[in-house]
Amino acid sequence: MRDAQLPASRSRRRRTAGLVAVATAVAGLATAFVVAAPPSRSAPGPVAEAGKAGTAAHSGTPAGAGGAATPWMRRAGAPLTVIAHRGASSAAPENTLISDEVARRGGAVWIENDVQPSKDGVPYILHDTTVDRTTDGTGPVRSLTSAQLNALDAGSWFAPAYAGARVPTLAAQLADLRTRGGKLLLEIKGRHSHAEVARIVRDVREQDMADRVFVQSFDIPSLRYTHELAPELPLGLLRSTLDADPVALAKELDLAAYNVSDAALSTRPGIIGDLHAAGVAVNVWTVDTPARWKALAALGVDGVITNRPTELGGWSAGQTR
Repeated sequence: MRDAQLPASRSRRRRTAGLVAVATAVAGLATAFVVAAPPSRSAPGPVAEAGKAGTAAHSGTPAGAGGAATPWMRRAGAPLTVIAHRGASSAAPENTLISDEVARRGGAVWIENDVQPSKDGVPYILHDTTVDRTTDGTGPVRSLTSAQLNALDAGSWFAPAYAGARVPTLAAQLADLRTRGGKLLLEIKGRHSHAEVARIVRDVREQDMADRVFVQSFDIPSLRYTHELAPELPLGLLRSTLDADPVALAKELDLAAYNVSDAALSTRPGIIGDLHAAGVAVNVWTVDTPARWKALAALGVDGVITNRPTELGGWSAGQTR
């Protein structure tokens, strides 16, 4: 998703007390992620049950006149589903295993990350079309080989404590989530070919993560390819403005969720009820303030994608008590 609502400046983030505390606490964690190999397939994760609990808490919502149930819609009285935008991106370098771990330790079950291929076709977790902003390298992601991407420092730009953090492959991120706990809202970033989507699907299946991955994209062909190749994967359509008929499009694409910007939803909040009646969840991005969390919860949205997952989780839990 776009950067419009990310913190306005890196320097301001680094000055906040919360970031200083987190950077100090996870400095050793950062080192561990820099030098460690991907987690073993057999190692049980300390919060492996968290993902199951998170789904159960939001399942069983009636999906309109047909009476069907969808696990993606929030029950009345249940807290908002917290989705950590690029991991805990207000407290750690985005789209890294460290950012995922900080989000997980802060209570988030769902991690949102972006995927796009290297020059040699390996899917990597990175948002921008170039590596310039979030690494010590330069150039388009698609122009760099996996060896070149593996050599980049993806942490120093954010804070010295994260020096040496790497741009993870999709396979490494999936392995980390599988063993340590958590689920993945995976954005296919930009236009992908059928073969590139097939490689993403292959990685998901090889890591035995099909039941813990939700695919979203702005790119409709990429969603069509995903559904053709892996109909078991739930799909979400990302939108910065509302379509003329979101319900019809959701049915056409067999969507589980319609994931819309906060600004777009504010122009037509009644669409939430229409989508829910069709069995389609509504998740909103990227929202970082309690005032908007409260407004969106009152409107009935199901989940919120945020740079501040720990704060949203605490706020949301407090509202439901």
